[in-house]
Amino acid sequence: MATFSFELVSPERVLFSGDATSVVVPGAEGDMTVLANHAPVMTALRAGIVTVDGGKRLFVRGGFADVTPAGLTLLAEQAVAVEDIDAEKVSAQLRDAQEDLRDAKTDEARARAQEAIDGLQAMLAAVRH
Repeated sequence: MATFSFELVSPERVLFSGDATSVVVPGAEGDMTVLANHAPVMTALRAGIVTVDGGKRLFVRGGFADVTPAGLTLLAEQAVAVEDIDAEKVSAQLRDAQEDLRDAKTDEARARAQEAIDGLQAMLAAVRH
């Protein structure tokens, strides 16, 4: 199978940089599989799993996917290898976010808390699958 250049970048570091034959991306409109010679497209990312060549699994939350003739670049607000996620730590963060939602006094605070909850729940789901 033909390969293409793939890079996953978060604010902290580059999580993946190399060639791939397929990458499944959690796009805002649904999952999409990128293969070599994919049509150019740019989409927002939703919280979910990026799967590289059917094996390597990386959790992303927020950001953008950019497919060009040169390959695929994911610019993620948060990204971590699934095997590096500490489920106990994420569960504690989820409890804190749920408390923040209960205590929220404004629509903006409720929206921020709900966004945090959604991302943390997606991260826990990634660990459990």
